[in-house]
Amino acid sequence: MKVREMSNVEALMGKYFSFLEKEKKLSINTLASYRRDLTQFVTYLKLCKIYQLHEVSHPILASYLVDLGQKGRSAATLTRAGATLRSFYNYLQAQEGVLDNPAKMLTLPKIQKSMPSILSPEEVELLLEQPSCMDLKGLRDKAMLELLYACGIRVSELMGLNLEDVSLELGVIRCKGIDRERIIPIGRIALVALKNYTSTARNKMISDKAETALFVNVNGKRMTRQGFWKLVKHYQEKACIAKDITPHTLRHSFAAHLLENGADLKSIQEMLGHADISTTQIYAQLSSSKIKNVYERSHPRA
Repeated sequence: MKVREMSNVEALMGKYFSFLEKEKKLSINTLASYRRDLTQFVTYLKLCKIYQLHEVSHPILASYLVDLGQKGRSAATLTRAGATLRSFYNYLQAQEGVLDNPAKMLTLPKIQKSMPSILSPEEVELLLEQPSCMDLKGLRDKAMLELLYACGIRVSELMGLNLEDVSLELGVIRCKGIDRERIIPIGRIALVALKNYTSTARNKMISDKAETALFVNVNGKRMTRQGFWKLVKHYQEKACIAKDITPHTLRHSFAAHLLENGADLKSIQEMLGHADISTTQIYAQLSSSKIKNVYERSHPRA
């Protein structure tokens, strides 16, 4: 393996991130995770007085993951950190002529997939009733919450929607993914909330007529994920719902409620934008678990 000074690692990382962004077309959030992981790893190497890349061996990588575990990092964090190292070294081998790959045989902890938290239809109804439609902010919040539950999109996709991505006439939104886009029906109630927002509130909230964002904050700029997360928490408290609700909870609830009412997994996969149907199948497991609980509570010989 070529000897490289640690000062060159940052340059290699820069090329690697450029590769992920331009060739792999990863999202901004995924790129940020990779950057965070590798920056943390370089800090660990410096603490170990390792200043040349060729000094990084499999035991060093393993000890790094052990160190993360001792600091209380979760199994999911350790798995992601290990996956980042594997990806980085795969890039070095394929693109930079590096021969050795100490991350190749790295053992990652197995993660037990937990069932997603969902709301009951009654809890969803209660949450969506909270925004007051008597003011501009309330009209916006109502439209955002209704649309998120009606379409099951990710919060990043919700925040990324532009006016041109919505067809009020057809009752659909166009959701742009990394490598493809999908068309999702809005639903009657969400469509009414969206029409009320776009026809009344949005034009008064934007600070620039050229603004393309569908949902804007009080400054007239595109709404952020962090801002929306705070709104969800606010309405959770207002509704006095004990469950911990995040924007993703509404996405999970959307999928689970569709499945419970007869939708097929393939259609749900398409609407959620899952690349692999195995990701969608967790909702089938959730439905089976619910059926089992109902049986055990209700059957006289259970």
